[in-house]
Amino acid sequence: MNHPSHYQVLARKWRPRTFQQMVGQEHVQRMLTNALDSNRLHHAYLFTGTRGVGKTTLARLLAKCLNCETGVTSTPCDTCDTCQAINAGTFLDLMEVDAASRTKVEDTRELLDNVQYTPTRGRYKIYLIDEVHMLSGHSFNALLKTLEEPPAYVKFLLATTEPKRLPMTILSRCLQFHLHPVAAEKIAAHLAHICVTEKIEYETTALACLAKAADGSLRDALSLLDQAIAFCAGHITLKDMEIMLGTLDQDIIFHLLDALLLRNGSQLLADITDLVSRGSDFTQLLEDMLSTLHQIAVAQVIPDLPDTPERIAALAKTFSAEDVQLYYQIALIGRRDLPFAPTPHLGFEMVMLRLLAFHPARPAVQKREASETPRLIAETTLKTAPPEALPLALTAENWPSILEKLSLSAMTSALASHCVLSQVAGDKIELSLAGKHESLLNKNQVDRIEQALARYLGKPVVLVIKIATTPLDTPAGQQEQKQAVRQADATTTIQNNANVQKIMDLFDATLDVNSITAT
Repeated sequence: MNHPSHYQVLARKWRPRTFQQMVGQEHVQRMLTNALDSNRLHHAYLFTGTRGVGKTTLARLLAKCLNCETGVTSTPCDTCDTCQAINAGTFLDLMEVDAASRTKVEDTRELLDNVQYTPTRGRYKIYLIDEVHMLSGHSFNALLKTLEEPPAYVKFLLATTEPKRLPMTILSRCLQFHLHPVAAEKIAAHLAHICVTEKIEYETTALACLAKAADGSLRDALSLLDQAIAFCAGHITLKDMEIMLGTLDQDIIFHLLDALLLRNGSQLLADITDLVSRGSDFTQLLEDMLSTLHQIAVAQVIPDLPDTPERIAALAKTFSAEDVQLYYQIALIGRRDLPFAPTPHLGFEMVMLRLLAFHPARPAVQKREASETPRLIAETTLKTAPPEALPLALTAENWPSILEKLSLSAMTSALASHCVLSQVAGDKIELSLAGKHESLLNKNQVDRIEQALARYLGKPVVLVIKIATTPLDTPAGQQEQKQAVRQADATTTIQNNANVQKIMDLFDATLDVNSITAT
C-alpha cells in the first residue's frame, strides 16, 4: 500500500545543522566556535532572546558539537550516528524539556535524578531546558543544587525569552548569550534562497513584506512563507501578501500625508472611510505612519542617504522638520491611546484630525519678545482648502506678498526678502539674490525657503538661488523705501507741530530728528 509523502514544514526542513547555516547571531557563533576549538567549555549555557531567533537551534547545534563522534568540534560531521540521532531527536543523552509544561518541583527532581549516571552513548549528558523561566521557585532550588557541583560529563543548555525572571543564583552560574532579532534584510535574503531551492517563483518586494511581518523572528518568517506558498499557489506576489497579511501599500500612507500637506480635511476623511470599507488594521496603519515619518525625518537630516525611496526624499523636502517631529509625536501618543478609543477606526481618525489641526507656531518676521516660546496653535477650520481661498500666483510681482505668507524665521526671511523671483519653470523656482547680501546665503536657509514654497504651493519644488550682478528691486529694498517715506513724513509732522515749536521756543531747544521713529 502506497502512503502519501509526508510534507515537512519549512521551519523544520530548513533548521540549520551547522553554525555556518545559521542566519544572524554571528556574535554568538563566534564565541561558541572559539570556546569549542580551544576546548574552554562551561558546564551551563543560557541562551536568551525573543521567539524564533534560534535559541534552541543553537543549543541543539552545541549538543552536536559536544558529542560528535569525530571529537569536540565547532564543525560536527553531521553524518555519524550521534549527529544523525541528534538531528532526528532520538539521542538518548540529550534530554529536552519544555519548562512551561513541567514547572513542578517533582518534575525537576525526576529529570535530575539520573544526573549521577554516566552518558549512555555520548561524550556528554546534556539537559536542554526551554523556557526555563517558567520553573517554580522550588524547581529552581533543585536545579541550582545540581548547577553548583555538576559531574564533568553533564552540560546544561538553558533557553528563555525572559531572563529577568530567572533568579540571580541561576544566572551567575551560567555563561549567557543574548540572541538579537534577525534583521529584515537577512530574513528576506534567506527566504529568497529557500524559494530558489524549492523552485518557488516570487517577487522581491513580497519577500520583503514577509520579512517585515516576521518582526525579527526567522521561525515566524518560515511559517509565513509556508502560508504564502499555499495562498499564492506557487507564485508569491506583493499584492497577495498584502491581502494575506492584512497590510496596506505604503502609497496609502503617502496619500494621507498628501492630504495633510494640502490641509485637505475632506480628502483625509474620505481616505479613512475607504480604509474602513477595506477592513484595515488601524493599529498597523498607525505604526506604518510612524515608520514613514521616521524615514522622512532621517532623510531630512541625511538628504544624500543611499537607497532613500523617491517619495520619501520628496516628502522630506516638502514637509518642514518641525512638522515631521510634531506629527511623529502626535501619532506616537495616538498609538499609545488607541486601545482606549471607542473603536480603532475612531481612534485613528482622531489622530489624523489632530495632525491636520495642529502645527508648530513659526516665528514671524517681526521682532518677538525674548521670553516668547513656540507653542502649538490650532487651525480654525478642518475644511478642504487652506485658510486662504486660493494662493497667489507665483510671479515676480506677487513675490513680496507671497513672502509674507511663507511664515519664515527671521534669518530665513532676511535671505528671501533680499531676493527677487527671476524664473519659474515647472517645479523649478529660481531666485536672484542681491550681491551685497551674498553672506546670507547658506544651504540650510535655502532648504527652509524651498520647504515653505512647497507647503504654499502644495507640491514638491526645487529652489535655486543665484547671485545677481545688477541692482535688484527686492522686497527688503521696497520695505526700506516705504520706511524712509514714513520716517520723512513723521519727521515733518513733528517739526510742524505747534506744541513742539512752542517748547523749542520756550527752552531754546533743538529737535533731535534721529530720535523720531516711524511706526
